[in-house]
Amino acid sequence: MFDLLSLTLAGTAPANLQGETPLLRWRWLGEGLLEMTPQRHYRQAIVLSAGIHGNETAPIELLNQLVSELLAGVWPLAVRLLVVLGNPAAMRAGKRYIHNDMNRLFADPHCDFSHSEETLRAQQLEQEVKRFFDPEAAERFHYDLHTAIRGSCLPRFALLPFQTRPYSGKMLAWLDAADLDSLVMHNAPCSTFSYFSIKYFNAASCTLELRKARPFGRNDLSQFAAINHALQAMVSDEFLPGRSVSEIRVFRVAQSLIKRSEEVKLYLSDDMSNFTQLQPGTVLCDQPGERCCVNHDSAWILFPNPHVALGLRAGMLLSEVPRFTLY
Repeated sequence: MFDLLSLTLAGTAPANLQGETPLLRWRWLGEGLLEMTPQRHYRQAIVLSAGIHGNETAPIELLNQLVSELLAGVWPLAVRLLVVLGNPAAMRAGKRYIHNDMNRLFADPHCDFSHSEETLRAQQLEQEVKRFFDPEAAERFHYDLHTAIRGSCLPRFALLPFQTRPYSGKMLAWLDAADLDSLVMHNAPCSTFSYFSIKYFNAASCTLELRKARPFGRNDLSQFAAINHALQAMVSDEFLPGRSVSEIRVFRVAQSLIKRSEEVKLYLSDDMSNFTQLQPGTVLCDQPGERCCVNHDSAWILFPNPHVALGLRAGMLLSEVPRFTLY
């Protein structure tokens, strides 16, 4: 067989572009793109993506390990599966991205940016996801795996893109089984890869943040045992593992801090952890004509980053909500 990650980093394809085992058929669709179909009937079509940010390596290594085990027959494939290693150029460079943050380029925004490796790759990924989902009558899911730039008080969490219908019970059960610490509900449409799958294909979809970004070869994959076991159960359509940590917490985005000026001042330290709780009245940022403060009894900060490009968010202010809000 072949090693998906090694081929992707080398920019090469396997000797054969398709093949089969007693349990599955596979097709190489292009750089970092592999489709796998079980030999038996299936009820779910799942996109598993990682590496949309090239330096977020642990999820890439997890998916590569999963693919290798499926090809070797360690796990029986029971779902139709599209595996995506998102940004090979950035992966090879060990960078988050080369020209543009790819996770701001989906669901049409790539049209607003000058052509780059990332805009072209985002369009290619959209086309492959469309080709994968369009003919499907099976239930559709998309899990986009990331790691965070900074540390986090709640290190394993999922971002649930904005949608007007209740979130999928099967997806939420899987996120519980993966021992995530929290879920964050977006309050508006966005331009992420996971939102693209919701907007155009009605998939149950989310973005997962799994601890902190580290270079290839420096990840302790034992720290990802829960998510790994949950992935194995998902693709094999087996019973999900039981939750082994405290109850998952649920947050909603109360406010996005949009960088509208290069003169913005973010009053949060560069090493502040995600999910740091803020006191009422805390001043978050100043920019011409606008001052943002904490106006809630309790609030938490997520992704504080004053170094983003103009028009992008420099952070999100969260409020904690009951779990029934998801349904």
